[in-house]
Amino acid sequence: MNLIVVIAVLAAFALLRFRRANLLLGAAVWWAGIYALFRFGFTAPIPSSVISLYMGIVSIAILTYVTSSQERRDEVARPLIRLMTERRYAPFLGAAIIAIPALAAANVYVQMNVPIEPPFFPRTVHPASPPEITVRDKRIDLDAGENPFLPLASSNPDEYRKRVESGRRTYYRNCVFCHGDTMAGNGMFVHGLDPIPTNFTDQGAIAMLRDTFLMWRISKGGPGLPEEGGPWDTAMPAWEKFLTEEEMWEAVLFLYDFTGQKPRAKEEHAKQ
Repeated sequence: MNLIVVIAVLAAFALLRFRRANLLLGAAVWWAGIYALFRFGFTAPIPSSVISLYMGIVSIAILTYVTSSQERRDEVARPLIRLMTERRYAPFLGAAIIAIPALAAANVYVQMNVPIEPPFFPRTVHPASPPEITVRDKRIDLDAGENPFLPLASSNPDEYRKRVESGRRTYYRNCVFCHGDTMAGNGMFVHGLDPIPTNFTDQGAIAMLRDTFLMWRISKGGPGLPEEGGPWDTAMPAWEKFLTEEEMWEAVLFLYDFTGQKPRAKEEHAKQ
């Protein structure tokens, strides 16, 4: 918790209680104080969507309280009626009439012009894969293995193209929504992802990785990432729950074929 913010909010609530302020002012202070706690009171930032959800609940609760009796409704209405009927408050009323829609329009403008870019995370972008994984009860050697369909490119080109085509179908049925039609990380769901998906067309992306690395990332998804890669705020699912091993290897094959790249060759370890 951010103690400075928490103490400041509690002090405002205590002062409000001590001064016995008008109910309308009290409701406004309570709303602003709770928002400040959600927005700035926690060390780990809370997503804006969650804050909006909580503040909607808070707004309904405060509105219910201030309208729960005729006495409270009258207390809230008195300063509003004075603002709208007394001549001396006319400048303030005019300012409010201009400011409220202007602030709403400014908020919409800002939200529409937020650039789409991956946020900075102090993490390892490509953490080391484990030496082996188990997918659907089958052990896969990530260090010494390779895509079992890759040799077909030279030994059986027709079968290789069939496997690539099968990978294409798997990709466009499951992956395109986030990674995009052109694999540039610009799918239709990208606005809801933080960080955005990897741009596979970048020469510094999958060309620098083993195909077994991609198999690991696809099969295990975000939940299968190691601590060294944290914090991993990713929506990548563990596809082994939905796809067969064969479908995942074919999808990897298609990724490289579509982008015109080749997986990084495995290192040859010197004999001791």
